[in-house]
Formats: sequence, structure tokens, C-alpha cells
Amino acid sequence: MAQKSTIYKVELSVSDMDRHYYETHKLTVAKHPSETDERLMVRLLAFALNAHEQLEMTKGLSTDDEPDIWQKSLSGALELWVALGQPSDKIIRQSCGKSDQVRLYCYGGKSAEIWWEKVKNSTSRFDNLAVYNLPESATKELATLAARTLKLQVNIQDGDVMISSADNMVYVTPECWKDVG
Repeated sequence: MAQKSTIYKVELSVSDMDRHYYETHKLTVAKHPSETDERLMVRLLAFALNAHEQLEMTKGLSTDDEPDIWQKSLSGALELWVALGQPSDKIIRQSCGKSDQVRLYCYGGKSAEIWWEKVKNSTSRFDNLAVYNLPESATKELATLAARTLKLQVNIQDGDVMISSADNMVYVTPECWKDVG
């Protein structure tokens, strides 16, 4: 019998001084049985970094043809594709063909660096792709915040991110490996 996803209730308050975006999102997030706490929290961080009233979590790991997070226009056009991890060249190419913008958040320390060295030349042709690396120490620390019910405050200023939950705080500075255009 297949394991079922674990449901997380998240209240995500985003104060993004860089984009002048201030909103609280109430999310119900399904954590796939194979998903780690680290990946779940990276997903929430990626949501906060791209927060928008039309941004949505998708089925994620349970489907191959959807990103982890997406934003669609009112007409249904795919405006933003947000993916996590270290996808293949083929997945990157397909993602860039399906959406106006693609943002990829890598994590995993040395394995992410090795992956990037392997794929970075093939990504140069995609003007709509941005790639960010999240420091391994920060994502490991983020994983310690995971709980079935979460109330997170995310403050973003000058590219630096502070995530707080109750009396715990984690600082993350995403490193831009490739910017759009």
C-alpha cells in the first residue's frame, strides 16, 4: 500500500522590501512521502521569494510535467514556473518552453555545484531562466523549522532573507548563478 502525503498547514507572512510586496498566505501543503523536511522548507522559501496573489503550490513531486510552484495569468497562461533541485537539461528546456519565466532554486551543497558545472553552458540560450543556489548550511537549518502547523514570517531585503518561526530564526542569502536576459 502506498504511503499518503502528510498535510502541513502554513501561515506564511511575507514582507518583501525589494519588491514592495506585503501579504500573508494561508497554505495547505502536501508533503510527498519521499520529500524531506529540507525540501519542504525550500519549497516554502521559494514561494516566499516569488510571492504573488496568483502564485500556487502544485502537485510537485507526484507529477513530472508540473513545477513545484507556478503562477498563471487570469487567462490561464503560465507566467512563472518555479522548480527546485537539480533538473536535467531536458526538463529545463521543457520548462523554459512552457512558461514566460522560469526560476530554479538549487540546494545540496557540493552536489548542486557539480550539477551546475555540468548544465550551465546548455542553459545560456534560455533568456527566461534564472538559477539560484541556496547555501547548504541555511537549508539544513531551515529543515529544523518544519512542523505540521507553521507560522512563518519571511523578511526579504537587499536579496537577504530572514525566516522566523516562534523563537527560531534562519538567514538565507540566495546566490544568483544565472539571471534572466
